[in-house]
This record gives sequence, structure tokens and C-alpha cells, in this order.
Amino acid sequence: MEPPASPEASAQASPESSPEAPAGPTGPAGAVRTGRGRRIAVIAAAVVLLLVAVALSLALGVRGVALRETWQALVDPVAGNVDHDVIRGQRVPRTIIGVLAGAALGLAGGLAQAITRNPLADPGLLGLNAGASLGIVVAATAFGVVNPGVSVWFGFLGAALAFVLVFAIGHGRPVHLALAGATVSALMVPISTLLLFRDVDAFNQLRFWSVGALTGRDVDAVAGLWPFLLVGLVLALFVAHRLNGLALGDDVAAALGQSVGTTRLLAGIAIVALAGAATALAGPIALVGLVVPHAARRLIGQDYRWVVPLCALLGPILLVAADIIGRLVRQDELEAGVVAALIGAPVLVAVARGRRVAGL
Repeated sequence: MEPPASPEASAQASPESSPEAPAGPTGPAGAVRTGRGRRIAVIAAAVVLLLVAVALSLALGVRGVALRETWQALVDPVAGNVDHDVIRGQRVPRTIIGVLAGAALGLAGGLAQAITRNPLADPGLLGLNAGASLGIVVAATAFGVVNPGVSVWFGFLGAALAFVLVFAIGHGRPVHLALAGATVSALMVPISTLLLFRDVDAFNQLRFWSVGALTGRDVDAVAGLWPFLLVGLVLALFVAHRLNGLALGDDVAAALGQSVGTTRLLAGIAIVALAGAATALAGPIALVGLVVPHAARRLIGQDYRWVVPLCALLGPILLVAADIIGRLVRQDELEAGVVAALIGAPVLVAVARGRRVAGL
């Protein structure tokens, strides 16, 4: 229970004695309503943008298709129609994969930055993508497993190993975690590359996946991975309100009655599930998990109850947009992972040069 305020403090806080204190709908309650309304508007705008990105992903490419024809291909396809076959056989699977992988990477990045309190954290910079990639490459080269529904278990194992190594090396300190993640990635990426180069069959099967692409997978891959994505999403939403306390520091969060270790454990499980499933679907796509949380916080504030859902929307918008750009800039297409890295690199430079990083 808070101690009673002194008469002097009460007088200073009273509306009558403080002409600057707003009243009515412009006061604190009105500010809360305004902030909530703005956040809802941002979420709604993100949903609309995602729908637009999905529509453009289905319609645009080397072979452009009108939106009306695209809709007909989805609801009433005509046998033998080349445009309909392209949309249903190629663009629908890659769009679904882009939405799911983008949401997973955005969520994983938001959780990683929250539990480490490091604005440079994301599944790629923390080494989780490299660990998941190594596990999937080992599955392909050592056991001949390339089915995403099976190889994802190897991806989870590799991501979990990388997660443990990074936190063991970094001792939970923000800058040290980033350096530990870079070290783990520098170790695991060459091993993955070496294993692929020594196995021609595995390399041919994973050559597009290895640079981060939405092609080379079909809807069956999604059918085997959606439970893991769902688990990661549920855990992310469950711990979202706890991340606000964690952002104040471990001591403050503990004083508020929050179990810091449990929060980090649940968030860590979610990150591993999301990063492992996204890597199994689309390959080691970097920097999406870095860019999305920064954009979400800039648009909606620091409240992770809103940041986490917005990350799940902005991630697929960015990845699907990167895939569309890759189709249009080159006749033989540029992989989405390459375009996403080109988009994310300037953001990484800007964040690294920011005051917040300098003060860590």
C-alpha cells in the first residue's frame, strides 16, 4: 500500500491548484483512449497492408496477371489455363510460406530484443538461424532427410544448441550476447557450407533454400510445420505482457512478483520454435527479425502487448514485399532472403550507430 500523500503534494497535484492539468477527455483517461485508438488504427492498417501484399504477390511476377483473373484462379480455376496453373501451383505456396515465415521471424526478433534488452538482437544475429540451418543441413547430408516436416526437428535441435551456446558465452549481457551470436554464426555457417559442398545431391536440393527463398517448397511443407508456428505464436502472446516488466530490468521485474527465469524460458522456447520452423520453410533469412521490432516500436510504442501482435503482421509484409521485389527486378528472380538483407542492412547500420547501442 502506498503511503498517503502529504497535503503539500496533494495541493500540487490537484486540478484547481495546477492550471496546466488537463481535464475531461483531454486528461489522462482521454490520453489513454487516444493511445489505444491510435494503436488499433496501426494494427488495422497493418492488416490492410498485409492483404494488399498477399494480393500483389499472387498477381505480380515475371508473368503479370490481372487481379480479377487472380481471384478466378483461386475460387473457380479453369483447367489448362496457364495463368491459373502458375497462381495455384507456384504463387499460392510461396505467398503462404512468406506470410508464415515472415510472421515467425518478426515475432522471434521482437522476443529476442525484449529478453536480451538488446536492440541488435534477432534470430540471425543471435546465431539461431545459423544453428537451425546447420541442423537441417546435417539432416540432408547425413540422413538424406529434406522433407521440412521431418528436418524441422533437426532445425529445432540446432537452434536450441545455438541458443544455449550464445547465452552461456554472453552471460546474459546485451552487447556480449550479440558478440556471442556473431561468434556462433561464424562457426556454424562455414560448417553448413562445407557439408553442402561435399554432398552434391543435398546441395542441389537445398541450393535455393540455403540463401533464403520462398520457392522450392509446397503447401505440404506448411501442413507439417504449422503446429510449431502455432506453439511459438501462442507462447509469444502469452509472455507479451511479462516483457513490459522485463524491460524495466530483472530486479524491478522480480520486485513486481514476476519470475524472470520463467519468462525468459518461455520466450526462449518460442524463439527456438519460430526460428526453427521459419528456417525449415524459407532458409536462413537474416535481418527481418531485426527490422520489424524497431518498426513496430516506432509505430506503436513500447508496450509489448501491442508490439508482439504488430511484429506478427509487419514480418510477413516485409518478407512478401521482398519476394515481390525480387521477382520484378530480375528476369530470373532474386531470392527473398537477398532482398530482405539489402533492406535490413541500412537499418542495422542506423541502429548500431544510435545512442542506445552506444550506451549499452
